[in-house]
Amino acid sequence: MKLARRRLWLAAVTVLAVGATGGVAAAAPMKPPTGAGGDHWVATWTSMPQLTEASNMPPAPYTQGNQVMVDATLRQTIHVSVGGSRFRLHLNNIFGGAPLPITAASVATPTGGAAGVSGIQAGTAKTVTFGGQKSVTVAVGKETISDPLNVTVPSGSNLTVTLYLAQGQASSHITSHPGSRTTSYLTKGNHLTDTTLTGTTPVDHWYFLSGLDVWAPPHTGAAVMLGDSLTDGRGSTTNGNDRWPDDLFARLQKRGATADVAVVNEAAGGNAVLSGGLGPTAVSRFDRDVLGQSGVKWLIVFEGVNDLGGNGSPKTADGLIAAYQQFITKAHAAGIKVYGATITPFGGNSYDDPAGTHEAARQTVNSWIRTSNQFDAVADFDQVVRDPANPSHLRSSYDTGDHLHLNPAGYLALADALPYTLFTH
Repeated sequence: MKLARRRLWLAAVTVLAVGATGGVAAAAPMKPPTGAGGDHWVATWTSMPQLTEASNMPPAPYTQGNQVMVDATLRQTIHVSVGGSRFRLHLNNIFGGAPLPITAASVATPTGGAAGVSGIQAGTAKTVTFGGQKSVTVAVGKETISDPLNVTVPSGSNLTVTLYLAQGQASSHITSHPGSRTTSYLTKGNHLTDTTLTGTTPVDHWYFLSGLDVWAPPHTGAAVMLGDSLTDGRGSTTNGNDRWPDDLFARLQKRGATADVAVVNEAAGGNAVLSGGLGPTAVSRFDRDVLGQSGVKWLIVFEGVNDLGGNGSPKTADGLIAAYQQFITKAHAAGIKVYGATITPFGGNSYDDPAGTHEAARQTVNSWIRTSNQFDAVADFDQVVRDPANPSHLRSSYDTGDHLHLNPAGYLALADALPYTLFTH
């Protein structure tokens, strides 16, 4: 099995020399403060914030006209990558139509340590403060970061975040991440530290949460995954944390040389690189979701299928290539290594137009990714999951049935195609 996996790595990943990227290098982002020993903040969990669609709003009675989550407790689970004993929480109102008043917040260990459960273990709840206060109002279009929170969370474990909103948010425009693949719970009243919630309404979305940072030694760094639904995990197991970035983190944890690599997911279903799609495009969100994260050392770009499926013309292919070059230039200016992943097949899906122009554009983009020498390394995800007998289609054993998204076995294959050595220092 080990030999087979090594052969897969060698076939799927080509380490390239860094070529000239052209263009004007972007200014490096402001670096987070470091401790006397070089300790620093590192992103250890993220979710891409989006404007919540009507179909993904909290159900009644938690949405009543322009009043959302009035007198409501919201309990959510996040999957921490690199653990530690000091953290800070990011709350987000970037798409909110009104200020977001958080009356109180806490973190705790979920019952059984599991994802997607409503209970917490007795005695583990810790109050979250903001500027020394238990409550905070997040301004419209802004994110707020909590005070450092002294709580021990092991690597690869789950953490419960509970928010209580007495007033609620006075707008039907709120910030969320719809594709959480993780169950959250709503209930009426203040149940911030209750070990058991009753009368709950489950929703498979995250609301208002956009990140968790860990205070970590200088050698610890984050790898950001920039992508769409294939990275967000459509087709993965709800509450199973088996998206390919989760699988990658689990593999990296097994070796001492990469146990300090945090893997953070900045993807969203339906997202596009250039235009259209769901949420802000990758081009418009790059500075926030990649350069704006703490302690980033690596970036994997695996996005473009929604652009090609929507309008797979030569112009779109050229636009994607130009966007990738922009990503590379900006990331390199910030000292971040950039790895490019080829776009996986969509033959048989509605993205596959009868004239074959979308597939031709995919081949153009993938050829550039493989041969341009612009990325620091290339992961040939296309080769990993395509059907050898019909390369424009996914392997049936990896296909969810829509001929675009992967099942857990397919996502594991993507994670297994990335060598440990890409993330050593």
